[in-house]
Parts: sequence; C-alpha cells; structure tokens
Amino acid sequence: MTVLRPVVGIAGSTALYYLLRHLGVSVYAALVVGAVVSLAPACVSLLRGRRPSGLEAFFTVLLFASFAVALLPGDERFLLAKDALVTSGVGCWFLASLRWADRPLAYQFAKPMIEGRGGWVGDWERRWREDEWFRRMWRTSSAWWAAGTLADAVARVVMAYTLPADVVPGLNLAMYVVTLVVLNVVTTVVYVRAGAIRGRRPMADHP
Repeated sequence: MTVLRPVVGIAGSTALYYLLRHLGVSVYAALVVGAVVSLAPACVSLLRGRRPSGLEAFFTVLLFASFAVALLPGDERFLLAKDALVTSGVGCWFLASLRWADRPLAYQFAKPMIEGRGGWVGDWERRWREDEWFRRMWRTSSAWWAAGTLADAVARVVMAYTLPADVVPGLNLAMYVVTLVVLNVVTTVVYVRAGAIRGRRPMADHP
C-alpha cells in the first residue's frame, strides 16, 4: 500500500532517534536528524511523480509539517512537542474545512480510497448534492477528527514537558497509532449508522 511510505518515514525516524541516542548523540540533534530522515520515503515518491491522495496525503502533510517545525528555534522540549503543533494544525484544518471548503476534509481524504469499494456506496458527488444524511455524515466525521487531533495535540504537549526526554519519541509514535485507531473506529460507527457502508439505508430514512 502506498500509504505505508509515510508511515515508514514516521516509524523510521523514531527508530533512528533511539539509535542515535544509543551512540551518544544529543536529544536535540537526534530529533532534528530524525525529522530530516523521516521525509525520505515521501520525497522519493514525489520525485517519481507519484501524487499522494487520501490517507497517504494526510501522512505526507504531517511529515513535511513536522520537518518545518523542527527547523524553528527552540530547545529540546520544544522539539519533543513539535508533533503537537502538527496535529493541532491538522485539527484546525478539519475545522476550517467545515466552514470554508466545498467538501469536509474527511470526505476529501476518503473519496479517492473507498468510494464504491468494500461495501461503500458509490456516486458520492450525486449523494452529496441530493442527500442531507450524506452531507451530515461527513461533517460529523470531520468534527470528530478535529476534536480527536486537537486532544492528541494537548496530550503531546503534556508528555513533552513532563516526561523524561527519551520516553517521549516512542510515545509520540504510539499516539499516532492510538489516535488513528480510535478516530477510525468512532467515525466508522458514524458511517455505518448513517447507512454509507454495506448498503444500509440512512437512519433518517428508517421507518
């Protein structure tokens, strides 16, 4: 799966951090090097002309944003908390899409991957125009993603400034997994209840 490339970048940067720390490199330097190396899979993909979409695009944006934040001046604690700036930015992005985008961000990410596949309904553009339940479903999903990623950001700041430095990178990686799993479970419930998966009719149409 193409989405594995940015995931490998995130996991690889964490592994590299601990390797560099084992070799005696400072926390600050190990974090900066890890941020640079994490971009490698995404950069190779982009140089080959592959345009990321859906969830891969989400992770790719996270990687580049994390790298940009790593270049900002600050101490090691700031760098440990840098992913909080990234995930809070993502949360604000989801919120902004509810107000100013033509389609909520959850819809934009999901459409290239799952429209008409795996039991999902098809013809999303027509459904968006005609079905209120379909529009409400994606707005609700985007609101959950906004709330979840903003809560994730708060947790990362608390970890960065209260826990031992060498514990935080591993927990930051785990937070990505936990946040994604929890939000996917919650929003999948939203989709199933709305009737977008496995041919169920939307709840609003049930007798």
